Amino acid sequence: MKLIIQIPCLNEEKTLPLVIKDIPKNIDGIDKVEILVVDDGSTDRTSEVAEELGVDHIVQLPDNRGLAYAFMVGLDTALKLGADIIVNTDGDNQYNGNDIPKLIKPILENNAEIVIGDREVQKIKHFSLTKTFLQKLGSWVVRHLSGTSIPDVTSGFRTYSKEAALQINVISKFSYTLETIIMAGKKNIPIAHIAVRTNEKLRESRLFKSTWGYLKKSIVTIIRIYAMYEPLKVFSYIGGSSFFLGFILGCRYLYFFFIESTAGHVQSLILSAILIIIGFQIILIGLAADLTSINREYIENNLYRMKKSELNKKKQT
Repeated sequence: MKLIIQIPCLNEEKTLPLVIKDIPKNIDGIDKVEILVVDDGSTDRTSEVAEELGVDHIVQLPDNRGLAYAFMVGLDTALKLGADIIVNTDGDNQYNGNDIPKLIKPILENNAEIVIGDREVQKIKHFSLTKTFLQKLGSWVVRHLSGTSIPDVTSGFRTYSKEAALQINVISKFSYTLETIIMAGKKNIPIAHIAVRTNEKLRESRLFKSTWGYLKKSIVTIIRIYAMYEPLKVFSYIGGSSFFLGFILGCRYLYFFFIESTAGHVQSLILSAILIIIGFQIILIGLAADLTSINREYIENNLYRMKKSELNKKKQT
């Protein structure tokens, strides 16, 4: 049983040694532990430091592609290296590496295919009340949309079995954390969570410049990914709202026309017709998107089979 711990990095020459130091070398149930650093176009000595620290595998991207891209490169590389379990952690030393054994335990016991580390954000001292509230609100929304029970959806400290990693396809350029949870819920991949510890904050996040900027990008990501898996439902809500509003305005016009015998309020009739037509068109778009999503499922299934076939061929050779 091989465990590969992947660390996406961007200019982490100062914190990477602390991350590597805390990673346990021997874990019950694991025959081999390897470390993979994905250098996302760093301009400092991140790759050189990783090499000096004796990291098993280093992937250097030619330029900064973003956290989501680096994460996917890490997953694909770990699978090709023969990983049975993949742990993802951050290069800023946010997470306590000594919690890796308990993070992978549900997978070793076949109780889950994905395990998310719960930071218990209410206990993190450097999180402001606003940030804590937004984290909890965002987690509630993602839980509701994905049908999962994950309390800390933005945690990057997580574990994937080989089977789960083969099914992950991240399309977001911003972050993988929300997308992969919604994806797991929609694909019925068994997912669990476990409490983990965090370390003292060493630097500000490079993923976003402000909490509100992160919130805006997260909302766009959630809507986009949910619409990808439930297009008919999303477009039906939007189109149905427009159709219903148009229907109400139409009833208002008929009330004044027949009950109060007034010939005015033509504006209501025009707006009603526009809203009803728009609502109907949006619902039709939802039907088309739903048919397209069926093709997406076929493509993802074929991609999964291709990946699995490639790994099997590589193992045989």
